[in-house]
Amino acid sequence: MNQESSLDIHVSRKEHLDWCKNRAMEFCDNGDTTQAYTSMVSDLQKHPDTVAHIGIQLGMVQLAMGRLSTQAEMRDFINGFN
Repeated sequence: MNQESSLDIHVSRKEHLDWCKNRAMEFCDNGDTTQAYTSMVSDLQKHPDTVAHIGIQLGMVQLAMGRLSTQAEMRDFINGFN
């Protein structure tokens, strides 16, 4: 899937969300949980159906509380998006 421009409406919400998850998982799998969250948030903002996803705010709270610091925690968080 090509995600060149922001607010790309040429793909479905599900396709876009899958793309976001895959990109974030790459960072998570490399041990960079902070960048995994940042990638997810940035990419969610590139589609009109996910731009204001509640998971963005929930993740920020979890990060601040130290609940997304391990790869397993971040993986579960990313996979929880729907």
